[in-house]
Amino acid sequence: MRPGGAAEADGAVRRLLGAGAAARYKAMKNWGVIGGVAAALAAGMYVLWGPITERKRRRKGLVPGLLNLGNTCFMNSLLQGLSSCPSFIKWLEEFTAQYKTEQNQPTEHQYLSVTLLRLLRALSCQEVTEDDVLDASCLLEVLRMYRWQISSFEEQDAHELFHVLTSSLEDERDRQPRVTHLFDVHSLEQPEITQKQISCRTRGPLPPVSNHWKSQHPFHGRLTSNMVCKHCDHQSPVRYDTFDSLSLSIPAALWGRPMTLDHCLHHFISSESVKDVVCDNCTKIQAEGTLNGQSIENQRTTFVKQLKLGKLPQCLCIHLQRLSWSNQGTPLKRHEHVQFNEFLIMDIYKYRVPVHKSSQNELNQKHPEETAPGTKDGIAVKPSEAEQSPGTKPLFMNGARSSSLLLSSGTFPLTAFPECSPPVYLYRLMAVVVHHGDMHSGHFVTYRRSPPSPKSPLACSSQWLWVSDDTVRRASWQEVLSSSAYLLFYERVHSRAQHQSSELRAKE
Repeated sequence: MRPGGAAEADGAVRRLLGAGAAARYKAMKNWGVIGGVAAALAAGMYVLWGPITERKRRRKGLVPGLLNLGNTCFMNSLLQGLSSCPSFIKWLEEFTAQYKTEQNQPTEHQYLSVTLLRLLRALSCQEVTEDDVLDASCLLEVLRMYRWQISSFEEQDAHELFHVLTSSLEDERDRQPRVTHLFDVHSLEQPEITQKQISCRTRGPLPPVSNHWKSQHPFHGRLTSNMVCKHCDHQSPVRYDTFDSLSLSIPAALWGRPMTLDHCLHHFISSESVKDVVCDNCTKIQAEGTLNGQSIENQRTTFVKQLKLGKLPQCLCIHLQRLSWSNQGTPLKRHEHVQFNEFLIMDIYKYRVPVHKSSQNELNQKHPEETAPGTKDGIAVKPSEAEQSPGTKPLFMNGARSSSLLLSSGTFPLTAFPECSPPVYLYRLMAVVVHHGDMHSGHFVTYRRSPPSPKSPLACSSQWLWVSDDTVRRASWQEVLSSSAYLLFYERVHSRAQHQSSELRAKE
């Protein structure tokens, strides 16, 4: 700038200040017009470019991220995993439908199911949202109403939060009056019990039960505990326990062999000996051999105890226990990689009700899905024995790598193995939650499937996403397989024959 340029500018300012009020008003009015035009231009750019950016995000198949509120990666990763399970979202929709018909209902925000449904629908792109990053603080607020004090500034565990959500949903369901019925074993194994299938032991009419409060959430399953006396082979009554997730310990790895999900599952159901247990049958046999009805002491023997899956849920959550303890008593994290597949076969781990041989064929005709390899008269057999049953060949072990099956993420290739019997309890992987770090600090991320396109809402996408709080990107299938899983979310795949069989039983 020339030396006289500054003097000229100062003179212009003095002339403006020395002018009258009308001149100053005219100058300020011109600046106001320019500011208004700029604001209108900015608003127009938002209107024009905003929807285009939204359409680009939807077209790429990405999902919204979640804001980290301090140390809430445990909650964000779990919500991303749950949002990839369509059956769970569908159950929430049916569960919350009764709130729309209630009269004098309190605020909907007091219900965990309503808050959770809104978040999962937004994360699964079933609800239109203008934000690429969502705020899940509403979930923490509603959990506090259920007496769960979860701080967003303290590191928490995603698996513990999963049980908090499922138990709170059960508490919400139990607030309504329900009628407890006496079910038989076959009814306990069914995923849903219709009014016609429920029978009371008194053979009297059943009181009406609301459909909203009969069904359990799709993660609800049942474990069976079976005990057999080693001395007389007497089997005690089967005990049923509920579960929301299978918490599997990681057994010691064999040298040179990779650890697979099947190894963890077999270790979970492996039999164990329980000593010094009173056997009523041995006591009865001993009493029959005594003279003059002499009283004898209860006979104590050794029993073999084994866990099986009495009822497999529609959505299966598998938790790999990575907590261990050193000799000094300090917590350590196990970093072993556990191999898993896109598809999980659970037939061998399913408990079967022992039946008489004469009625076995009749049972097979009525309930074809209740017959599968892996058990004999309700007792589990060894994996090698189940796999070598006549007429059937194993497709693959869960977690074992096979280049013919695992080159890409897609449909289960049953047609490629015509000599194999199709599995009944087949599950498809939907999400993987991974924890990076140690037992004292770390970070949770999620691998999940991209939501299906609106043109095919029932299809299952083969595109995987990596989600870390508010960061979302595409991920390859090999990247998913190489991750150190902490939580695995599977969803059951029903064949067409199973759908037809369930429809026939519902009509009966």
